[in-house]
Amino acid sequence: MRYVVQRLLTFPLILLGVSLLVFISIRLVPGDAIVAMLGTEAGLLTPDQRAALAAYFGIDQPIWSQYLRWLAGLFQGDLGISSIYGKPVLTVILERFPLTLQLSLMSMVIALGVGVPLGVLAASRNERPSDLVVRVLAMLGQSTPNFVVAILIIYVLSVYFGFVPAMGIFTPFLVDPLASIGQLIFPAITLGFAFAASVTRISRAAMLDVLSDDYVRTARAKGASPASVIWHHALPNAVIPVVTLSGVEFGYLLGGAVIVEQIFALPGLGRLVLDAITQRDYALVQGTVLFIAFNFLVVNLLVDLAYVALDPRIRIGGR
Repeated sequence: MRYVVQRLLTFPLILLGVSLLVFISIRLVPGDAIVAMLGTEAGLLTPDQRAALAAYFGIDQPIWSQYLRWLAGLFQGDLGISSIYGKPVLTVILERFPLTLQLSLMSMVIALGVGVPLGVLAASRNERPSDLVVRVLAMLGQSTPNFVVAILIIYVLSVYFGFVPAMGIFTPFLVDPLASIGQLIFPAITLGFAFAASVTRISRAAMLDVLSDDYVRTARAKGASPASVIWHHALPNAVIPVVTLSGVEFGYLLGGAVIVEQIFALPGLGRLVLDAITQRDYALVQGTVLFIAFNFLVVNLLVDLAYVALDPRIRIGGR
């Protein structure tokens, strides 16, 4: 509990640093909300018209004043108003987050469900043909960009099977679970493909290390079956690196898979941030990035706590 409290106390400091970084970074991008909205016609505005629009978008004050005003709103749970949607930023984020969360979870299930068994298989058959095949597949998965996998999936399904994946729509899981899974299964496979390759390689390397430990040899000497040695003795200790990788990858997925969401026209956080940057919606960019950073911190904390659950020999406080 002391460790958890210490980590929670660092959250505000980290989020403060993230807020300052994103606040400055988005304003370094050429143009502003007025130019993004009006395009070339922004040059035809009179000084009074431009001043009125600047006041409407909240960019008429010095940058330090804008930051302090936005920071004061954060302490009250107010992330600002989106200039694109005309709604509170938090409302817009929470509308898009369920899709990104479900897509991330489905990608994780696919990656772990494929990667861990393949890694265990390769390690238990080290230097055999099956091990070589798994390693080649893992290298292929890691070296193939997500957008290539997505385009291949769409091409194969549409040309050879006459089926076009659902694009641009999303049914909440609680409304219709089967329809929701069906709409996200191909984007999830796209994201899970490369992640499964990484999990496979990490699982194989970790299992090879564990299989050479003394307690594994002792279990074999006592007559334990090969399956029992692998799944009950070796795997629980080899899974910790996989948990680390999964936590980091899940944090990135919660940030939104921009390219995959663009290809499949999914209204997730990735597309939300991209559209906000394009339209110079400062409040929406700042709020979304801060929300993603908070999710990443929570996921990392849960991963650290999972270490103790998986291996009681680990004591976080003593690290």
